[in-house]
Amino acid sequence: MPSSPYTCILWDVDGTIADASAGILPRLRQVFASYGLPEPDAGELALWIGPPMYVSFQERAGMDEEQAHEAVSRYRELAAADGYAASVDIYPGVPEVLRAVQDAGVPQATASTKPENQVRAILEHYELIDAFTALSGARPTPEGRADGKSFVIGQALERLRAAGVDTSRPVLVGDRHHDVEGGAEHGIPVIFVGWGFGGEGEADAAAFRASDPASLRTLLLS
Repeated sequence: MPSSPYTCILWDVDGTIADASAGILPRLRQVFASYGLPEPDAGELALWIGPPMYVSFQERAGMDEEQAHEAVSRYRELAAADGYAASVDIYPGVPEVLRAVQDAGVPQATASTKPENQVRAILEHYELIDAFTALSGARPTPEGRADGKSFVIGQALERLRAAGVDTSRPVLVGDRHHDVEGGAEHGIPVIFVGWGFGGEGEADAAAFRASDPASLRTLLLS
């Protein structure tokens, strides 16, 4: 049986396990239109996938905190109406990596700034939830603010420890600089995957890079 250099593996979701862009981008366009804002181009919209939307509405749409809270609430209403697993695809080859890690007996957890109920809905829809010992996602608040990457990583580690998992040698798999920065706050190395939404330079501080699921599997299991 293969072994791993890590005692547990944390996974980002958007851009790493799941491609939700087919649903996210149209909803963002609707929210922008509701504020009378010009629609950003496709390249700009892709930068919204991964970071907390509360932050992106401020940094990328120029909203103040109150407007950002409201915009996130509008977005969530659209997502709930569509169904959280609607228009979400799982990246080819990633389920096989998840199952290989599970078969090797290495505990796994999500560490996503996507609301936790949405993470659960996607993994249940694709029958992958049993591969995870713990789920960690953002805790949506009524005013629309959500937790950042550092929080969800810490929460994942806490939940793994509560399940009796050895968290002494964790690794995080992600696709954006927020994953790298959040991992650094916890002293966790990051494997940066090449099929997500990361832009130029975002992987510079990552410990490793995986160009495809096969190379990711090699990094996780030996």
